[in-house]
Amino acid sequence: MALGNPQIVKLEICKAWEKTGKNEVIALCKKSMDKPTKRTYIRRVLYECIHHVIAGKLKHDHLISVISELKPTHNAICSTVVDVLSMIDIELVALDEKKLREKFLSLVATLKDEVGIALLKERLDVETLESLKLINSTKLFQQKYIKTKTRLFYKQQKFNLLREEMEGYSKLSVELGDLSGQRVSPADLLQNIKSLIGCFNIDPNRVLDLILESFECYPEFARQMFIPLVNNYLILCENSTLCHLLGFKFAHYQTSGSQTPESLYNVAALLIQHNLVCLDDLLPHLLPSDAMITEEWTKYVETSTEEARRTTVMLLNPAEKPDEKDTKHKKVENIFKQKQNNQKFGLCEALLKIGDWSHAEELMDRFDHVQMVAQPPIAKALCHLASYIIDPLYINVAEIKGNKCTPTSFEPHHSPPSPVSDFTHLTHGVFSLLYRLGPKAATDPILLVKLARIGKAFFTQYYAANPTDQHKATTIYGGFLGLISNVLLPSLSLLLSNSAASEEIWMMIKLLPYQTRYRLYGEWKNEAYEKHPELLLAKAQIIDKTKYIMRRLTKENVKQTGRQMGKLSHSSPTILFDCILSQIQRYDNLIMPVVDALKYLTNLTYDVLAFCIIEALANPQKERMKHDDTNISNWLQSLASFCGAIFKKYTIELSGLLQYVANQLKAGKSLDLLIMKEVVQKMSGIEISEEITTDQLEALAGGEILKAEGGYFGQIRNTKKSSNRLKEALLEQNLALPLCLLMAQQRQGIVFHEGEDIHLKLVGKLTDQCHDTLVQFGNFLSIQLGSEEYLKRFPAIDVLSSHFHTPADVAFFLSRPMYYHQINTKYDELRKQEKSKQKGVSDKAQRYISASNAVVTPISSLVHSMHSDKIWLDISPRFYTTFWSLTLYDIEVPSSAYDREIMKLKQTIQGIEQEGSSDSRKRREKERCENLISKLKEEQKKQEDHHGRVRERFRCEKEQWFLAKTTKNDTITKFLQLCIFPRSIFSPLDAVYCAKFVHMLHEHKTPNFSTLLCFDRVFSDISYTVASLTENEASRYGRFLCTMLGIVKKWHASKGNYEKECGDFPGFVTVLRATAAEGTSKANQLDYENFRHVCHKWQYKLTKALVVCLESKEYTQIRNALIILTKILPHFPAVNSLAGALEKRIDKIRTEEKEKRPDLFALAMGYSGMLKMRKPSLIPEHQFHKKPQP
Repeated sequence: MALGNPQIVKLEICKAWEKTGKNEVIALCKKSMDKPTKRTYIRRVLYECIHHVIAGKLKHDHLISVISELKPTHNAICSTVVDVLSMIDIELVALDEKKLREKFLSLVATLKDEVGIALLKERLDVETLESLKLINSTKLFQQKYIKTKTRLFYKQQKFNLLREEMEGYSKLSVELGDLSGQRVSPADLLQNIKSLIGCFNIDPNRVLDLILESFECYPEFARQMFIPLVNNYLILCENSTLCHLLGFKFAHYQTSGSQTPESLYNVAALLIQHNLVCLDDLLPHLLPSDAMITEEWTKYVETSTEEARRTTVMLLNPAEKPDEKDTKHKKVENIFKQKQNNQKFGLCEALLKIGDWSHAEELMDRFDHVQMVAQPPIAKALCHLASYIIDPLYINVAEIKGNKCTPTSFEPHHSPPSPVSDFTHLTHGVFSLLYRLGPKAATDPILLVKLARIGKAFFTQYYAANPTDQHKATTIYGGFLGLISNVLLPSLSLLLSNSAASEEIWMMIKLLPYQTRYRLYGEWKNEAYEKHPELLLAKAQIIDKTKYIMRRLTKENVKQTGRQMGKLSHSSPTILFDCILSQIQRYDNLIMPVVDALKYLTNLTYDVLAFCIIEALANPQKERMKHDDTNISNWLQSLASFCGAIFKKYTIELSGLLQYVANQLKAGKSLDLLIMKEVVQKMSGIEISEEITTDQLEALAGGEILKAEGGYFGQIRNTKKSSNRLKEALLEQNLALPLCLLMAQQRQGIVFHEGEDIHLKLVGKLTDQCHDTLVQFGNFLSIQLGSEEYLKRFPAIDVLSSHFHTPADVAFFLSRPMYYHQINTKYDELRKQEKSKQKGVSDKAQRYISASNAVVTPISSLVHSMHSDKIWLDISPRFYTTFWSLTLYDIEVPSSAYDREIMKLKQTIQGIEQEGSSDSRKRREKERCENLISKLKEEQKKQEDHHGRVRERFRCEKEQWFLAKTTKNDTITKFLQLCIFPRSIFSPLDAVYCAKFVHMLHEHKTPNFSTLLCFDRVFSDISYTVASLTENEASRYGRFLCTMLGIVKKWHASKGNYEKECGDFPGFVTVLRATAAEGTSKANQLDYENFRHVCHKWQYKLTKALVVCLESKEYTQIRNALIILTKILPHFPAVNSLAGALEKRIDKIRTEEKEKRPDLFALAMGYSGMLKMRKPSLIPEHQFHKKPQP
């Protein structure tokens, strides 16, 4: 027999026995003997030691010395040694090796005095005992053993009623019947009972039965009387007798079919709690069987799952008629709960009622695949036990007004676990007890509130503590997260419209970061309902009710329907919102009614709604594009619109949604920017649209009040709070700059990252959406962030360009508000420093120029690194900075827009005076309009002063802008390449700004700037530019060309205008010639008629370029050409012949594209109609300019 590789007592220990080996073995034995759960370990130690002795690695004395040293302190060591010897004896018999057996017998003979002969006789094999000479003959021993066994087990004592005297039972009943008036001790009572048994010769088993009957009647005397009495009485009989008696009692109720009394469960539980009856011994006597319980549970689970599946299918099949709801399925009954006389469940309930959690948990573990807590009585008892355990902690940490909390209590004769008073004690089995409750904690809403308040107190302490203390409390933190996931949130699903419980739980979990909260919501929605059949049934009911409500939702019954939704949301918000969002994605006309109806939610359910929206957006099974692969799916558009409306109307945390968009951008996915666009538009009122009118565009060039009143399609009102919430969410999560940078990088990368199989139309749409959202978001930040906050959040221009690889147009767009704030701040500082009280215009202008120099000079040095040194030979860094840092607000005052809005307000006042509404309402509305008029006038005056200062700055700086180190042609090329073209397609406002800026350069007679050459380069050949634009960029470029054409048209219309504004301006110099007489250079100005020739050339060049695009057959070129033609229609074409050439091509497109590309057909139709309306204003070529004679 080989031991193999020793696991504990290795050969090194045997070799060093005298020095350290012996002490190591003794220490191992003592350590395992002190812990009952490690008894197997000591058997292994002794097993290996005995093998070493048999193998000759240790001596007999070595083993004896270990046993001798352990005996005084560990009485069971001898019994353990004999058990190991018995096992080795069996092994040796099986191996049949004589030498090893002889060594074994020698060892046992040596140990017999140490461990005791009685134990050896009791446990060793008979043949081994004969070999050891502990018995004389195996045969005689067997005969004697059989006779003794027969006498003990098959001969009954003749106890019967003829022999027993009834008086004995009467006296016993008296002894046990009135314990309240007696002061007899359990020992005295037992002595009296023993006397009665002996005197009247009554059956001890019947006596024990009567004791149990008395125990049932007087459970309050359990601890002081019955438990000690039964414990001592069992010395007189077999321990199994008590278990058999209890089993007989339970069996009686099984056969009779009557309800098992609670008192019997109580007695059995108390006996189990005090270890007088073994739970495993009693369970076989109880019904139903384990197999039957499992079968019933399986049926219940299958029925619940089928019901949940049915409702899910119905949800996905909205075509079902409303009336089919009541007839298509029957209500699911909990067949598992119909077992009224389940004795095992009754015993579990009784164990919980007396506070015996250890045995109750053991019983639950026996049915780990069956949720015993699903039984209401068991759940109620477990809730009571949980309340008892946590009440001291609750009283300590919960802020209870008036300290009116009454602790939960048990009966005096019960022995519940010790309650906890500190958070650290929760990890000692309390969390595991609470987890057992699961959703059935809903049985006791008060317990739910207690747990929520304890959790709130812990999280408050946790997040206020330093990192070291937080690390120590990690286990408790995880325990509370498990409590929320497994108990609190699932329990809400079984509570009926308990908004108070929902708010209490929210007060706890609102302290958690949104990532953790959303994880908990995800587990609630996707895992909890699958674990618990009752939640599946609740889910099915919620889906049915939600469908019923959504079918009847209209604008007229929003209030009533909203209340119904609110009640449903308190219990199962994840399921409710899942159904609602599913309907919204199909029917966008439900968006506003649903938004209005969701005003009766709690804080928790609003937070869950945000999670459900993000989950719906991130659904990987949904196609985000339509089948044509060129348009965004309707469901995503509907969901984005719903996001904007719901987040504006209600106070819902935005952090998760914003981070989701950021994560999508990091992954190179820009479709979800549609969500960002809708949220910013709805919450701030800032909208980006290429369909903006000329009046709106003019209003956007003014101050903030003018923008709000006339710059958008809808008036911006009631957005202050929602804008602030959006701003706070961005700052809290530090997402303002990252989102801007991600959008800028995504805009640049879309063309390169999208695959070749993606339609060019889609690539353009994605680029436009990304760019528009960036502009919208940047405008929002510039309005909402204060100057200090903006400066703190955004880096310098060179960092944006070099470190973050942001294009120049975006970098200046993001930096522009900083420069404006810095100049104004410096201007105010200079104003305060001046001691003079003079307020002349020149003084203000000089202060502004000084402030601008202080800000622009450092920026000019920073932008130098953005381009090569060769660029700065044509234009100066200061001019480059000036161009990109100014806006249309700086270079033009929209006086007509101010006048228009003021006139509208005055008309509103006149209309108010004629209305028949109440005087107070009239007065308030009139005051509002008058205040707006006053503010608009003040804003206009402020902008006019600012515009004057900017013009003065231009006058002072213009000499430094164009350096004349190269040709004018090169200068104009760099100007157009680095300034005009990038900015003219950035936004509609920037498109107009570029044209106005060119006009301002001309007006100020900027040295070395050729206006004529600039216009010529803009109009000469635009075909390549048109082909490279997206749809929205084409619209903006069209606005730029329209504004430029408008300037040219004004000069072309009248010789007086031309002479006044261009005649002697350096921008219209064509040749510099030196006269012989004067010896100086003289400018050769372009006269009016030649200018008209040039204008015709430009009209012709534009027509030629656009005709090339229209005839190209390429979708992008045709679309862009039509968009640009539509935008420049007020000023182009101006000549009949050119209009005819264009009309011919347009008609051809209408014919060819009607069936092939409907969007091009629609554009062509629209332009054709507008062109025909403008025909009367067109003129022949000879009127436009004098045609040269052939």
